[in-house]
Amino acid sequence: MSGANFILLINLSAAGLLAAAFMAVAFHDAGRVPARWLASGYLLGIAYFAIEFSIPAFADARFPVVTAFAVFLGATMAFNAGLARKYGVAPPWSPMLFFLFATTIVVYCVQDLPRQSLARMMAYQLPYAVMQFVALAIVWSSRQRLAGLDRILMAVLALSGMQFASKPFIAHALGGWGADPQAYLQSNYALVSQSLGTIFGLALALLMLAILVRDVLAEVTSKSETDTLSRLLNRGAFTRRAEQAVLGATRQGVPVALVIADLDHFKAINDSFGHASGDLVIETFAGLLREAAAGHHVAGRIGGEEFAIILPGTNLAAARLFAEGTRSAFSALPIDGLPADSRCTASFGVAELHASEDVADLMRRADEALYQAKNAGRDCVRVAPVEARLSGEAEASSNSLF
Repeated sequence: MSGANFILLINLSAAGLLAAAFMAVAFHDAGRVPARWLASGYLLGIAYFAIEFSIPAFADARFPVVTAFAVFLGATMAFNAGLARKYGVAPPWSPMLFFLFATTIVVYCVQDLPRQSLARMMAYQLPYAVMQFVALAIVWSSRQRLAGLDRILMAVLALSGMQFASKPFIAHALGGWGADPQAYLQSNYALVSQSLGTIFGLALALLMLAILVRDVLAEVTSKSETDTLSRLLNRGAFTRRAEQAVLGATRQGVPVALVIADLDHFKAINDSFGHASGDLVIETFAGLLREAAAGHHVAGRIGGEEFAIILPGTNLAAARLFAEGTRSAFSALPIDGLPADSRCTASFGVAELHASEDVADLMRRADEALYQAKNAGRDCVRVAPVEARLSGEAEASSNSLF
């Protein structure tokens, strides 16, 4: 068995394993449309490699050669469709299908050219390069935030496109791609071509697997950290994110404030109108928080009817304004399921992080301010006193001198 035949067998096996891997990702989550398209691409890859094996058995290889070309180009189209679904881009089906039809006709026609003709080789390889650059454009045009793996994928797609474009010149440098289609697998070029295909095919597949698994893990993590009813962070996730926000703000030397809110008379709402209405109140207040919060703010539901939002880069005065605005907006908001003249209110406690304080201290002081708001008649905002904390620190510092 020639080296090219051996690598072709490896490619055939790898395509089957990769198709199975992408199908496993798709079965894990029925909504994984990208994985299904990628699996389809590698299933077509199996068919392509099988046709390549069969070429020596044909006296006239025109039909299997053109079929192999169309099948492999179709595999790249399926790969591109998977990329488009993954990156939220509309798959360019019409241009790709027209390109497949037109280039297949061209490849059929150039079979009459001399086998070692550069034009014939380029007609066969350049369409693959074009489809790789289409894939690159799909990722590039995505509106999603691109992370390190996504950028590596773009680089590999660019290199893969260039290696397809360079194959006609590699073939000439290595003495051509065989005297006839039957001799192709015995040529030095076939060994190099199949090896390059293995390297880039595996690299692209493994990158896509890593990206899909990354997305699955991120989704699982998000679900474990999200409160189902409010769609805000749950208490554990909020505390972790708040600690990160505090550490980041402390390193940057910017203020950090915390707002804690509690829905007023929530038990009475449940008792009078039912738990379904109470859930709607929670959903409405949570939606208001999401709309009011900026991208760097961290909001969570930390209890049954208790919410918190950490505000990096915000001082006490600005945090109080945020709380007052949210309180005013919520008290004027009609709630589905409640009588038209019914309005719900919330009480707020606000505190700003002091030096040497941690998140637990900050939450305790904001909670104390919230109790003051409750005791003051509810539907109001109270601020944790700055003077008491500062005077306590000053007193401790003074005592340490004696």
